[in-house]
Amino acid sequence: MMKKLVIVNPKLIEQMREQIVALAEPEGFEVAFYESNADALPAMEDAQAAYGMGADLTRAGKNLEWFHSITDGIDAYLQEGAIANPEMILTNARGAFGVTLAEHTIMVTLEILRRHPEYAKYVARKEWKNGLPQRGIKNSIVTILGTGDLGSEIAKRIAAFDPQEIIGVNRSGKTDCRFFDRVVKQNKVDEVLGQTDILIMCLPGTPETCHFIDARRIALLPGHAAVVNVGRGNAIDTRALADALREGKLWAAALDVFEKEPLDPEDPLWDCPDLLITPHIAGFLTLDYTLEKNFEIFLGNLKNYLDGKPLNQVIDRNRGY
Repeated sequence: MMKKLVIVNPKLIEQMREQIVALAEPEGFEVAFYESNADALPAMEDAQAAYGMGADLTRAGKNLEWFHSITDGIDAYLQEGAIANPEMILTNARGAFGVTLAEHTIMVTLEILRRHPEYAKYVARKEWKNGLPQRGIKNSIVTILGTGDLGSEIAKRIAAFDPQEIIGVNRSGKTDCRFFDRVVKQNKVDEVLGQTDILIMCLPGTPETCHFIDARRIALLPGHAAVVNVGRGNAIDTRALADALREGKLWAAALDVFEKEPLDPEDPLWDCPDLLITPHIAGFLTLDYTLEKNFEIFLGNLKNYLDGKPLNQVIDRNRGY
């Protein structure tokens, strides 16, 4: 009896699908491709392996030995009851999204520093207005929360703008990325917030990072500080952030992720001054490079899985990453 490999990634091109089949079928796997989770769910009950996104798939996969998530974030799979088979190995696409997320970070950081959202409104009204105060990355102290693939890719690009210092913050206080001028442990973050001009957040979603930047820590930031979050929506207290923006206690902020998505049309964040909102578009498989890297990571793991070798990017569900 053939085993089943379920693939739910409509972005895959035909050549990628053919590579999966060429690897799996000789090893006794039937490969089933689906365009949506809803279509795939009936096949998940007797699948041994799957490549897709969403806890609805892992909840249905009671016989799953391995699930490879298209995404880097794995918060959904850590919820109670999200994984039917407690022995299932969970891997993710860590390393695929650093470039696209870093490019987005640079874009929105420059937008809020150079006041592009306000100027865009003037132009839309056909008003020729200028003279708003602006700032740059050059000579700024930039603090990046999270120094993994994403934080390192951001630091690499920020360095090209000649900041005064790039400070990394993580659990260990160490990093292999040469673009950080120094790295401090998370429990020392209060010591650097007061000197931070630009705070960039790319933290993983774990219990210890929930509201890591809360009202107290927001108050530690200088009044000219800019905040950018491209990591997890619950890593910052958005209500406290909005209060600080409305009271003029921060320069501006850019958020791509939120505690509840999609953002409710009635949510007051929509009307918060000096807040640039993007609807969780920094990542995903929108760039060819990202899709290719994502597929490359999965295909490498598929080879290891079929050969009985250890998998890469294995998630420790107790630690949350």
